[in-house]
Amino acid sequence: MTRIESTFKTLKAQNKKALIPYVMAGDPNPTTTVDLLHDLVMHGADMIELGLPFSDPMADGPVVALAGERALAAGTSTRDALKMVAEFRQTDTQTPIILMGYLNPVEIIGYDNFVALCEQSGVDGILMVDLPPAEAGSFTQHLTEHSMNEIFLLSPTTLPERREQVLTHCGGYIYYVSLKGVTGSATLDTDDVATQVQAIKAKTDLPVCVGFGIRDAASAKAIGTHADGVIVGSALVQNFADIDANDANAVASAQQKIMTKMDELRAALDSLSA
Repeated sequence: MTRIESTFKTLKAQNKKALIPYVMAGDPNPTTTVDLLHDLVMHGADMIELGLPFSDPMADGPVVALAGERALAAGTSTRDALKMVAEFRQTDTQTPIILMGYLNPVEIIGYDNFVALCEQSGVDGILMVDLPPAEAGSFTQHLTEHSMNEIFLLSPTTLPERREQVLTHCGGYIYYVSLKGVTGSATLDTDDVATQVQAIKAKTDLPVCVGFGIRDAASAKAIGTHADGVIVGSALVQNFADIDANDANAVASAQQKIMTKMDELRAALDSLSA
């Protein structure tokens, strides 16, 4: 059982919903990330999605895309992100870390080498936005053999054939994209999300977590009523926009705003099981 699977088993036994924050490795600067990961756990994160900086993030809205630009400008690479996970693992051996990014850097590193580096660093899951299950080849099995899950996306526009492939090959949890758009989009139809999540859950025993468009306690609670967890990225990452990354006070203030938001999200989800 992977750490992701074990975490969801525990949450189910406790009748709790997963809170999964997303942050970009190296944003606002590379020295901030590890402490940020620990703070997220202290403020209710059950697992964390860590973004890998990439120059052409096709699924990301402006908030996350700019976070990636800041991280790249600060010199953060995929290998640096893995080193951050390894440092985090020195004192946290329980919280699952899922890498979310794009395939180009993985291909440059090499699939086998990338999987080996992820295992050494303590990564638990991989979500490559532009790697569909039909083209994943042996990558999914290779991850499974090294106690990692490959996460795939489903969206409102996913065709039935693709949906079946995702349900067959996905591990850990299903990431359901709540809307037709990019990360951080504003329009969220909770009734439609509920219908889609119920349809997915009727065909799989995997937990279904919802991301894209969740930005506050109200939307987290509305989605958490139907899903097994919520994924929140842009509403957190936006706090690092327009600050001086070299100003320790500005960075600390931004992190405090993120943790305040985390507390609100955690309380909203916990109210569902109260």
